[in-house]
Amino acid sequence: MDRPASSPRRQASRTAVVPAGRLHGWVDRFTASHGPVVEDLDDGGLLLRAADGTTALLKSPWPADGRPGRGATGLERLASLAAQERGLGIVLVRRGGYALASATGTTILASKSGNRFIDAKTTAEHAARIFAGHRIEYIVSGGDRTLVEQVLAQPAVKAFTGRTRLAFLGVQEVRSATLPHAAAEACSLRITVTEPEG
Repeated sequence: MDRPASSPRRQASRTAVVPAGRLHGWVDRFTASHGPVVEDLDDGGLLLRAADGTTALLKSPWPADGRPGRGATGLERLASLAAQERGLGIVLVRRGGYALASATGTTILASKSGNRFIDAKTTAEHAARIFAGHRIEYIVSGGDRTLVEQVLAQPAVKAFTGRTRLAFLGVQEVRSATLPHAAAEACSLRITVTEPEG
């Protein structure tokens, strides 16, 4: 009697968001749990292969743009790169409100928020005023994707919408207190840990 074909096992993966300043500590804990690691370049990031077969793919928050990190090892260069401060334009929108900011790294330079979403045109005009006079290299958006797209489609922010967009943030509450957390998340590395098939 034929046995039913077994379904392929899926490797268990999880993703961590880690600030640059905590990267070495994170890697130390990873090594303590999974054994010595070997570094490889992979998929635009740094891949750590541990002795027990677990891998960790570390990705910088910043796209490659000719400003490499410094250091003797891949890990040192990645930590240095992730620690570089970049100019951010933050647009967080939900039906319950909006929060906008210009930031350098995790430092908020100018911001505006409201406890209700007025309309895309008005929110875009507020964003343009907040962004004006600041170095905006990347757009950080989050909240309700449809509303964010409506805001970024407005003529008022046309000068900024050509900037590279970083990972969309799953922000549940949109208020001024959310902005520092959004900036910190945007500046953090994404680390995908994959356990070996067992």
